[in-house]
Amino acid sequence: MKVLVYSTRPYDREFLESTSQGKHELSFTDATLDEGTAALARDYPAVCCFVHDKIGAEVLEQLSDGGTKLVTLRATGFNNVDLEAASKLGMTVMRVSHYSPHAVAEFAAGLVLTMNRNIHRAHQRVRDGNFRLEGLMGFDVHGKTVGVVGTGRIGTAFSHIMRGFGCNLLGHDKYENSECIELGMRYVSLEELLRNSDIISLHCPLTPETHYLINADTIALFKPNVMLVNTSRGALIDTDALIPYLKKCRTCSVCLDVYEEEADLYYRDLSDKVIEDDVIMRLLTFPNVLITGHQAFFTREAVETIAQTTIKNIDDFAAGRDNENVVKPEAVMG
Repeated sequence: MKVLVYSTRPYDREFLESTSQGKHELSFTDATLDEGTAALARDYPAVCCFVHDKIGAEVLEQLSDGGTKLVTLRATGFNNVDLEAASKLGMTVMRVSHYSPHAVAEFAAGLVLTMNRNIHRAHQRVRDGNFRLEGLMGFDVHGKTVGVVGTGRIGTAFSHIMRGFGCNLLGHDKYENSECIELGMRYVSLEELLRNSDIISLHCPLTPETHYLINADTIALFKPNVMLVNTSRGALIDTDALIPYLKKCRTCSVCLDVYEEEADLYYRDLSDKVIEDDVIMRLLTFPNVLITGHQAFFTREAVETIAQTTIKNIDDFAAGRDNENVVKPEAVMG
């Protein structure tokens, strides 16, 4: 099958070609899919997309007019796709329903430890010949209360890690997970979780319900010394609301692997350019903010699984086989 792969990075090409082994005619472009680049896919029955590709109604119409029938996503989330429009056009949308929950969960735990113990600052100090400890003091994670918002595969894996540190677990989800309950997690309302957690980690999908889940009102519920971690989707947090909060709090901290306006920034080298996004540049000035570039998923095991699932999705579509990764308009991610 002829497939155009958008938003390609070298590792995408390496793993997809290795997995496909010539079964499909894969073409690669580093262009992001949007209204200006949809024409590149003319005469391609399938396109393969990533999290920052903009797959709205107008783009889908252009793709459909050019003969595209399949949109397969190299990601779990599908909030960047207009599923209603795809359905009306008779197009199939598929995703990678899961890869390695451990990749994201371990990274989230790594952010907690790095921020808490100032490992990033200590590393830079020592490189500069400064071995003093002032300003590097953290706290024992053991015994702290960790609030996990979203207890699907990734939230559960994160809960296992934090339980291993000896933490108390609070959870919030539409559906209670028996595995988390066995770990000692107590499910509570979002308000109770935010009021009582020392560490809050977000592991829920981006939906209309969860958009700006963390906003000025919910931030007001936080404990003074809370640590907020987001490795899920940027728009779970109203980033503008973080600025006044961070200006006032002295013992809080924020770790962001995702950012709501990341599409024009992440996965690019902008080191020789002026970054015009004032919000992220302001966030980077705070010593109690740690930002990474949407890399929580980025392990060899995870990227291999993403490639394998993507190629299987294309295989099944081409053969007319049923596939659990088809996403329909009524889909709700757990």
